Amino acid sequence: MPTTLPPASRRAGRPRRAGRAVTGTAAALAVLLTAAGCSDGGDGDEPPRDYAAQKLDWQPCPAPSDAEGGGPPPSPLPGGTAWECSFMEAPLDYGDPQGETIELALIRARARDADRRIGSLLFNFGGPGGSGVATLPAAAEDYGTLRSRYDLVSFDPRGVGRSVPVECLDDRQMQEYVAEDATPDDAEEVEQFVEGLETFADACEDNSGEQLPHVGTLNAARDMDLMRQVLGDERLHYFGISYGTELGGVYAHLFPGNVGRAVFDAVVDPGESAAQSSLGQTEGFQLALTNFLTDCVERGDDCLLPGSTAGEIQDWIIGFLDGLDSRPIPGIGDRMLTQSQALNGIAQTLYSQEYWEYLEQGLDEAEGGNGALLMAFSDALTGRNENGTYSNIQAAGAAIGCVDSKERYTLEQTRERLPAFRAASPVFGDFLGWGLLGCTEWPVPGTWTHPDVSAPGSAPILVIGNTGDPATPYEGAQVMAEALGEDVGVLITYRGEGHGAYGNSACVDRAVDAYLLEGTVPRDGTVCR
Repeated sequence: MPTTLPPASRRAGRPRRAGRAVTGTAAALAVLLTAAGCSDGGDGDEPPRDYAAQKLDWQPCPAPSDAEGGGPPPSPLPGGTAWECSFMEAPLDYGDPQGETIELALIRARARDADRRIGSLLFNFGGPGGSGVATLPAAAEDYGTLRSRYDLVSFDPRGVGRSVPVECLDDRQMQEYVAEDATPDDAEEVEQFVEGLETFADACEDNSGEQLPHVGTLNAARDMDLMRQVLGDERLHYFGISYGTELGGVYAHLFPGNVGRAVFDAVVDPGESAAQSSLGQTEGFQLALTNFLTDCVERGDDCLLPGSTAGEIQDWIIGFLDGLDSRPIPGIGDRMLTQSQALNGIAQTLYSQEYWEYLEQGLDEAEGGNGALLMAFSDALTGRNENGTYSNIQAAGAAIGCVDSKERYTLEQTRERLPAFRAASPVFGDFLGWGLLGCTEWPVPGTWTHPDVSAPGSAPILVIGNTGDPATPYEGAQVMAEALGEDVGVLITYRGEGHGAYGNSACVDRAVDAYLLEGTVPRDGTVCR
């Protein structure tokens, strides 16, 4: 978020060409060109822009846009600290720093102890496609200890929220899209499924084609290094969660000497292909579901779901989902809960053990014909706002994921992999297996099979893996810690449930706080329960 808050049309519009050339130091330009892999600064007709010299004009934060998820403006923090928002200018294409520019939305809350302030602590909460500007105020209570010495800062990555958001389907089309059958059973349903993916990809190209090649993780990492400079920090102090760990790993690879104190929580496996990652996630959600079912059975008569064993309850869930395939049930308002939406709702409740009681309640109510609670969780996962609009998390997530990954699976290749997905999970296997077709019709080629996160010379990075994580299985943390390199990745294992560990374990919190606030590096291999 740069100078004065721009008009809404510019904030949410297409990438724009700056109205003026910005001159600056040769050193800052050299940093920019090194990051972009370039050798000179344009056509020579105008002085080079010095993006690092820009001054951010922090203003009171407006209400989140619909693309960010909507809702009221962020409330002041305890003690009265107000949230501040701004925009930062960056090149659309780091290979052409003299060309078109974009504006990236930022938010911050200042450190409580200005005299002992370390710097800014930059957050990415995952997705890809999640709005950091909307998420940080909602999650700030969890990071209150860290605000003692850091400005808490987050941002909407390029293509997300208020940062020139990728636009695809309109709200009516999105409502239809998320309700469509994502587990086709016959040739006609397969054809409809593929047509839906084509329609989505075509809409993204029609509405955001210019920016699609530039929204990937490599450019987001370069944006973060520019943020570091604009925020006035010699090193980037960073807290990445879920996809934010992949983004952090790519940053560390590109700029190992610029890494300050960094934490990766709920870690994406950087060594997996798209198919391997999807299969691992299938296994992760099945593990979380099994743990939920086991807990339900152990509570005996207090469990609301039919069956005396975890297997019996799971069989009932499978039957319930099969029934929805042809006979949706009432959801919210005049919307009917479909099989795909029920699967979304179940998946969303498995992200945290705190939601298990709502999963149990939602399934119990759905058995009686009321799908409202499961639909509410599905809406949360797919980005549907209370006013019926949709955030752009689905569009941005697809755009970032498909420009990152080179893999494009044919229908035949997808079918060949379905048995492995079904073996991994009788509940989620088809749902996530058919998802391999998600980038097949995408109009922009991908960048890598998997990212390089090796970061020799980087400061230590805390890598936290949760053994019960459904979305980013624990093994990914082990791979990330090793891939970062010797004396860089410091592995902490949390034996718990849910997506992420910080805020769920006093042991993890102590280790993270000691490192971020005092620089105390925990022992590699630390185990927390």
